[in-house]
Amino acid sequence: MKLYGSFTSPFVRHCRIALLQYQQAFEFIPTDYGQSAALNPTQRVPFADVETMRLHDSAAILKYIREHNGEAFFNDLADHDLFCLANSLLDTSINVFLLGKDGVTTESSAYLSRQQSRIEATLQELEQRDWSAVDSTQLSDGQIRLACYLSWAAFRHLLALDSYPNLRAFLRNVDQQPHFANTHPALA
Repeated sequence: MKLYGSFTSPFVRHCRIALLQYQQAFEFIPTDYGQSAALNPTQRVPFADVETMRLHDSAAILKYIREHNGEAFFNDLADHDLFCLANSLLDTSINVFLLGKDGVTTESSAYLSRQQSRIEATLQELEQRDWSAVDSTQLSDGQIRLACYLSWAAFRHLLALDSYPNLRAFLRNVDQQPHFANTHPALA
């Protein structure tokens, strides 16, 4: 497998973690905006060359990795829903982050203000959950995706985890896992 992406992307990180979990060999090809625009119609990372096809999204890549190793991508609907919530957080936060780099802020844009409200409401929902029983050695894809989001948002200074003590404790727990710790965006 050839995995195209950036070391700081939380979507790419999730794929790298899954590959490392199975000790599956892969070639990582660092890819910037220009390359992703030229090689992937979604103009995003990650994408991957697998066997004779190109996979264009992290969810498709993860489905391939899990099923290639004899496991289901999702074992239950609740985990799939958690994965979707984390994806919404990621997509929304990335838009806020990138538009902020262009000078468009939540103060100057009603759209971005609504997006920030979406982030906060989702985080408040997730903060109410009991994360203490999560076995960090047996993380589901929904849990990995959420941890990748939390780690990325903290790395980009978009999220003060002190405001979310349950999520902070969850991330500290996950941070103890070698595959997660060894793929941290600060190590790029």
